[in-house]
Amino acid sequence: MKISNTTWVISVFCAVKLGLHLLADYHSGFQGDELLHIQTGDHLASGYMEFPPLIGLLAWIQDLSHSDSVFVHHIFAHLACIGIIMLVARTILLLGGDARAVFTGLMCILIAPGFERSQQLFQPVVFSQFWWVLNFYYLLKYILRLEKKYLWYLTFTLIAAFLTKYDAVFFAAGLPVLLFSRRTRTALIQHQFWKCLLVFLLAISPNLIWQYANDFPVFQMFSRLYSTQLDHLSFIEELRSLILSTNPLAWLVIIAGFIYLGIKSPRNIYFLVLCCITVSIVYMIYSKGKQYYFYPIILTIIPFGAIFYQEIIFAWRKWSFYPLAIILCLGLVMIPFGMPVYSLDRYIDRIHKKYADNTVPGGKYAISFEEYYSQFMWPQVLTLLGKTYETLSPAQKQHCLVWGRHYRQAGAVALWGKQYGLPAVFSYHGSFYSWAPLGNMPATILVLDYNGSWEEDYKELFTKITKVGRVYNPYADEEETLFQYVYICEGPLQSFDDMKRIYKDRIYE
Repeated sequence: MKISNTTWVISVFCAVKLGLHLLADYHSGFQGDELLHIQTGDHLASGYMEFPPLIGLLAWIQDLSHSDSVFVHHIFAHLACIGIIMLVARTILLLGGDARAVFTGLMCILIAPGFERSQQLFQPVVFSQFWWVLNFYYLLKYILRLEKKYLWYLTFTLIAAFLTKYDAVFFAAGLPVLLFSRRTRTALIQHQFWKCLLVFLLAISPNLIWQYANDFPVFQMFSRLYSTQLDHLSFIEELRSLILSTNPLAWLVIIAGFIYLGIKSPRNIYFLVLCCITVSIVYMIYSKGKQYYFYPIILTIIPFGAIFYQEIIFAWRKWSFYPLAIILCLGLVMIPFGMPVYSLDRYIDRIHKKYADNTVPGGKYAISFEEYYSQFMWPQVLTLLGKTYETLSPAQKQHCLVWGRHYRQAGAVALWGKQYGLPAVFSYHGSFYSWAPLGNMPATILVLDYNGSWEEDYKELFTKITKVGRVYNPYADEEETLFQYVYICEGPLQSFDDMKRIYKDRIYE
């Protein structure tokens, strides 16, 4: 059977995309947030402090391998990024695109450094992008064909999206637009859309109940996020970052996508799609979203830009595909800015020294991608922690635990601690708060802290504090992560139950 040109194009892009991510796995360790997400697999629940429960289920499946390999814990992330490639291609084909349009659309994804990194890590972000693109695919199919099955498919994928990341509400915000068109409103009423809404609410209710039972910690997280980050964002600066992170060359296609949606006939269909997308964009801007919040929307615009070039530019001058393809291919030089395709030393020599403009007092390199150097940093930290534990007397070792002040520190000890002979770890940061022990505290606690910033706390919580040592991180891009300190804390003045009460309102500090 002859394989079509379109199939070849999609297959090549999937292979190249996967190859780049596997190469990045080889050159990198874990980003800090990943260490938290991996641990959710040991604590399955209907909700977590920062995110919905689906990431925990994926982590649990990965944990069946009992491996600490970067590759193993990126399996689902890699599958999701390949799924995104295939769904964007399917969307282009649904719109009537050919191999040239598919090449144009997929190249925009490949050359975007923001997509490379956000789709590399085991975080809800890549899965959110996958579900968003799949949701949009079914939404588009429903608008074009008005078939009831696509309404139900959209319902189920929207459930999965909400249980992956709460930014699904931005997508859902655009759906009421369907009621303003007589064509889709009539179809929705005929298809009894209220049943879909009821199923959606029932499916997400366990997570909502968990949030209610835990006093809605997600609101505390958002409050902290706004006070420390989002309220200080500049829309112009975030737009600039969005253009750079998605590659300025790709905006030749992205802008064309918006134009196509505005001029395409029949306007009652494509203008409706544009309105749905616009509502999501406006809601994100109103909510002061970071630039990477807009990545899923960019993924839904790219197919229309590809079709614009096929139907208008390529139809006018067939040869115009080739200069556009060459221009987009030039954007491949930006891939190293988004993922660790180079070794750390080569990245520093070829990229960081030439283009980095951020410095940290006392630091050396200020590398933004923690995964680039984490495989070198954590062994040093855990070695110091292990040596400290070995200095304890047998009586001190009895029931001794490690307190990781930040969830990435707790996650590192949980993942690799046994290799260094360390006891179990606990934390009150992020979702680790939910798993913190209760009852009496042991007589001795080892504390792992950033920059010694909580030392005054320890003096109020223990009768004796001993600062053992510190590990310097020359790659830190924040002053507070330049050093990690190890303490021996003895004679606790409260129980674990008291500790949970003390830190209840400080989960995200």
